[in-house]
Amino acid sequence: QVQLVESGGGLVQPGGSLRLSCAASGFTFSSYTMSWYRQAPGKERELVAAITSTGGSTNYANSMKGRFTISRDNAKNRVYLQMNSLKPEDTAVYYCNAQMYFYAYWGQGTQVTVSS
Repeated sequence: QVQLVESGGGLVQPGGSLRLSCAASGFTFSSYTMSWYRQAPGKERELVAAITSTGGSTNYANSMKGRFTISRDNAKNRVYLQMNSLKPEDTAVYYCNAQMYFYAYWGQGTQVTVSS
C-alpha cells in the first residue's frame, strides 16, 4: 500500500522557518522524482520544488528560490522541505508528490500558516 505522510507543518511568524518531512512507503522511493506542492485557499495547487530520484537535480518555483530547499534521503525514504524567511503568502496546505512516468502518488497534506 502506497503511503506518503507529511509532517512538520504548523503556525509560524513571518520571517520564521519550518522543515516539512514526507515519509514514503509502498513503492520504490529511490526511483521516483519527489516534489512538494502547495494549495492556498481559493487558489490552484502549485509546484513548490522538485528533486530527481538521485537527488542530483532540483527545481524551484521562482517565488521560493533562495528561501526553500528540497532534499531527500533515499536510505530513509524521506523527502524534506526546509522553508526559511516565511511570508504570509506562503500560507497553504503543502503536499508531497511522488512521480515516475505515469505513476503519481499524493500525500494528505500538512497545513502551514504564516501569521503574526
